[in-house]
Amino acid sequence: MDLISLGYAGVMIAAFLAATIIPFSSEAVFTGLFYAGLDPWLLVLFASIGNTLGGMTCYGIGRLCKIEWAERLLKVKHETVVKYQGRFRKYGDWFAFFSFVPFIGDAIAVAAGFMRCRWWIVFFSMAVGKTLRYIVWMYLNGWILS
Repeated sequence: MDLISLGYAGVMIAAFLAATIIPFSSEAVFTGLFYAGLDPWLLVLFASIGNTLGGMTCYGIGRLCKIEWAERLLKVKHETVVKYQGRFRKYGDWFAFFSFVPFIGDAIAVAAGFMRCRWWIVFFSMAVGKTLRYIVWMYLNGWILS
């Protein structure tokens, strides 16, 4: 499927896929649509929505995981998990801001779900981080174009 031919929906789908554990580059689709003349701010909006929903999907996957699984699979003591869960809950909600970072962003989102961080703060901080990322990308493309 040619995501560029789908316009704004294409950048939203690309951004959603890029925010999940599927390796994908939403920037390539964003850039193609930017140079095709689509409204840059609408591209930011749709890419941010798709990327945030993809990140929240990773959060949901982490939320489905049981702590007992980590204890058993990773050979971690229950007390250790509880200790780190408390620390991560304290700052992890806001740490989701960095879920836009390539390679580690998906792990941050999954960890936020696994550690049972508050979804509304995760959603907000994730949305802000991902939106700022696409704003920077929009301006970088505009700078290259001029």
